[in-house]
Amino acid sequence: MGKKRNRRDDDRVEDVYGQSAGAIGGLVIVMGILYAIKDKTGLPWPAAVLLTVGVLVGLGYAAWRVKTEIVRRWARKPAEASSKALAQESPPTDGDNAQVAVVPHPELTRALVRTGAIDKDETIPLHEVHTEEIPNIGTRYKFLMPEGRTYEEVASRLGPIASMFGPDVSRLHLKLEINHDSAREISLLKLHQPPFSNLFTPPSREEIRAFDGTPLGHDVTSELAGVPTFKGASVLVAGMTQTGKTTLVNGLLVCLLIGYGEDFDMVLLDGKFVGLADFARMALRYEASSDPAVLESILDYLIAVVDKRYEEMQAAKMARKPAPDFRWLLFVIDEAADFYTHNGTKDSKELCSRVEEKSRYVVAKGLECGVSVIMATQRPDKDAIPVNVRAQFQYRICLYVDSEGAAKVALGDSYFTTVAPIRPQLLNPKIKGQAVLFTHGRSTLIRGFAFPQAFMWEVIDETYERRHKRLEAAPETPLTKAIQLMRDKGVDFMASADLGPALGVLDPRPTELGKQLAKLLGVKGDKDAKGTRGYKLTDLEAAAMSAS
Repeated sequence: MGKKRNRRDDDRVEDVYGQSAGAIGGLVIVMGILYAIKDKTGLPWPAAVLLTVGVLVGLGYAAWRVKTEIVRRWARKPAEASSKALAQESPPTDGDNAQVAVVPHPELTRALVRTGAIDKDETIPLHEVHTEEIPNIGTRYKFLMPEGRTYEEVASRLGPIASMFGPDVSRLHLKLEINHDSAREISLLKLHQPPFSNLFTPPSREEIRAFDGTPLGHDVTSELAGVPTFKGASVLVAGMTQTGKTTLVNGLLVCLLIGYGEDFDMVLLDGKFVGLADFARMALRYEASSDPAVLESILDYLIAVVDKRYEEMQAAKMARKPAPDFRWLLFVIDEAADFYTHNGTKDSKELCSRVEEKSRYVVAKGLECGVSVIMATQRPDKDAIPVNVRAQFQYRICLYVDSEGAAKVALGDSYFTTVAPIRPQLLNPKIKGQAVLFTHGRSTLIRGFAFPQAFMWEVIDETYERRHKRLEAAPETPLTKAIQLMRDKGVDFMASADLGPALGVLDPRPTELGKQLAKLLGVKGDKDAKGTRGYKLTDLEAAAMSAS
């Protein structure tokens, strides 16, 4: 190994000698060329040096250029041969042989990629996006998600996606519409300004009647939004104070009067004392109170109605007859949370416990026999309305609240795991009546109708007059006879002992007299302030209107 190293050292020394000799030879040649140029041209030495250097650089560049061209041409021939062989192996394409590159939609592709809705190597092709400008509203994009992707990828990321459209765009600016026949098809509306920045005109009677169901308000595009029906369904309306709950509920009742006319009855409990007062004359029973005992009294009345209807349904089943078509009855309670709050005493706690169970019974059992409940509260916290009562509501409406916990109370504990949820805490509390409508697992941003007071009174009075005309035209019954008798006497209450003989009930025993009257009239008796048992004119009129 030592000899090999010595041999290499000797070779290196010889290379150095050779390179040195070559350099000296080159220098001698250059000097000779310089001397010849100087002698022939008569130029001074500096000019002769520059001329010589320029000639040598030019020759060197020319040699490099020739070499590069030869190498390029030599390398292209094998590449062309490989391309031809690959083309022969690939299947032919339709039309032109050249494939057109896919141009991505810049906004949508960027937003979906950066939020993780699609992968970095996936795109939303520009030519597949249908863009529609809705005047004064926003821009609607309709497109298909890449294969293997669904609307759920977008629905779960609407907040981050909104931020990709600009610093002033929030989740509330986006409305996702889903085609239930295609999991990939997306319709995404981006508003030009925050929702409901402008107040929409309340709908006309014709628009309300033409709506397929019951409208509850406008959506962000000014279209009517609502539910298919209120028969067989109940609704919980929640939101902080001064957010527009009562206005929204009043607008709903006006729409029901226009849509259903006199074909339904109302029982109203006005915990705000003036919130439902406009509809008092339309109600079978109207109470303005925040006393849980008053709620219990109304619930007892409703439970009697529910139980009687279930008996009739059972009898129809046993007789192999169609189920009875019951008249729809709506119970509306405003400021509901006040009725489930006790004062710490034993009696108060027992009362609230009874009210809770009776409320659950009416809400749960009433749906099958035509009794619906609308319950509104301004305290949507976990203790405001008992959970076993809240769980019975099919429709939920939540106005502005200040926490996610309050939103879950109003909309359900699992609300934020549903498709495209809207956070009520992001709503603008200054926009009265703005709310999240949650029905059948879907969320819609709406704003309740703010009907003019004069229009509301007009609808209420017209419906009231139609009901009374129908009542007057009905055949005479013991009930209508008792009503006419009390009207003729100008009294609001008549004792059973006085009413019985007028209707042909002559039993001298007070208990038996009361039983026979109740069966004859179909109305349960009551007591006046002095404790005398008898009948109120309002109760008899309510029963007559309900039966007509």
